Amino acid sequence: MLNRSLLALVAGVALALAFEPVALPVLIPVAVAGFALSTRGLRARSGWVPGLVFGVAFYYTHIWWMRAVGTDAWIALAGVEALFYAVLGSVAAVLHRRRWWPLWLAAAWVAMEVVRSGWPFSGMPWGRLAFGVVDTPVAAALPYVGAVGVSLLLAAAGMLLAALVVAARERRLPDLRRWGVALAGLVVLGAVANVAPYEPDAEGSATVAVVQGNVPGPGNNILFDPDGVTENHVDATVDLAADVAAGRAPRPDFVLWPENSTATDPFRDPVVNAGILRAVAAIDVPVVVGAIVDAGPDNVLNQGIVWDPDTGAGERYTKWHPVPFGEYIPFRDLFTRQFGRLAEVPRDMLSGTRTEPLNVAGVPVADTICFDVAYDDGIHAQVAEGAELLVVQTSNATFIETDQIDQQFAISRVRALETGKWTLVAATNGVSGVIAPDGSVVAEAAPRTQEVLLEEVPLIAGQTPGVRVAVWIGRLSIAATLAGLLLGAIAYRRRREPTPTAAGDPRPTVTADSD
Repeated sequence: MLNRSLLALVAGVALALAFEPVALPVLIPVAVAGFALSTRGLRARSGWVPGLVFGVAFYYTHIWWMRAVGTDAWIALAGVEALFYAVLGSVAAVLHRRRWWPLWLAAAWVAMEVVRSGWPFSGMPWGRLAFGVVDTPVAAALPYVGAVGVSLLLAAAGMLLAALVVAARERRLPDLRRWGVALAGLVVLGAVANVAPYEPDAEGSATVAVVQGNVPGPGNNILFDPDGVTENHVDATVDLAADVAAGRAPRPDFVLWPENSTATDPFRDPVVNAGILRAVAAIDVPVVVGAIVDAGPDNVLNQGIVWDPDTGAGERYTKWHPVPFGEYIPFRDLFTRQFGRLAEVPRDMLSGTRTEPLNVAGVPVADTICFDVAYDDGIHAQVAEGAELLVVQTSNATFIETDQIDQQFAISRVRALETGKWTLVAATNGVSGVIAPDGSVVAEAAPRTQEVLLEEVPLIAGQTPGVRVAVWIGRLSIAATLAGLLLGAIAYRRRREPTPTAAGDPRPTVTADSD
């Protein structure tokens, strides 16, 4: 068990190194193979040990940036997510006994990613395998099978790699050939997406201004000077309007501000409201404002609001996935009694449910706010209902000195590839950018600067195959995992059935590998 745990530890750290800031995606299948080898040959009741070690090594390293919120938040969140890998370790121990165990384990890995991306509370998708492939040949598969499908391909590659190691170690030539052919087939499948890349057709274009206003003071606290944050975005937009009037820049069709560009309710704060009206009047096109809006004495909304120069505030997108214990407190009475610091979140942020794209200057826009970009549901729902452009409004100021901003920007690039849409990222002070459907970054603002990115971007209708099939790949992976466990339970029960050794003297026969 010590050797297995050491292998799991190394594999977990290796998986963390596959993501930003190190970004060595070649380690993804190697790390998955290490997980598989560390759990092979164990019983379900002991498989959780290397699984937990793997989860701890991976997640505590991967979200090291959570310490910007607090060491307690980092310990708690990483600890909860590590438990999913512990459960996967026990599941893997059972599925290793199936004939095609690499495929069963690959399905189980994806099932685990899907479940932990939505539970408990709103889940935590950070660390999905697909989020590490943006600059690799594997990325070409994203528009065909979605992020869930790419995770399945990577998990299968890792499990097949482990199977080759097992076959070579045990000198099983038939297995070596079988798994070698399977792995080669997987590589060929991935190559097809590169030979015939997905190329969406544009239906018109829009010129968009992405505003990064910057955050006053230390730069890591929106509330240090919330009026100053709004004023920075107003000033940048007014300056853009002056450039347009002077003929130095084309007039945009609309302007995109980030999340928390107004950290107080723009309908109740007269100074903030006046600033927005001044900016919108100056540029004379709609501005998508990221605002915190009051929703009664106990609740708030995190919204993207389309502010039109003629009709004022109009359509709104409300953040689908507020952060538990950061933006709302589940079971508030219980947890605030146990953890007094949670009282620093005085009101609970409510979740949005909008599936229809925002109509911004006649352009159907799929909006996401901050961590929403890591979740499939809201993005896919808006794309399915006709979005032609994807925008990400994010603050990230809390994490500005950490690697979180680079990890989130990489996820935004994955979404551009998966949806086949141009993607605009507006952050208060980094990282803002304009991303093409092939994942390339067309324009980017340096962190902790005030900058306006003005770009003409094609508008692309329709859904990629990946958006259509992603949810079904996830569901089938969960169903396959449950089926594999059920088959394992049936086989286990049959091994436990008594076998008569003499007339009237049934004695149970238990095989050596029974749980």
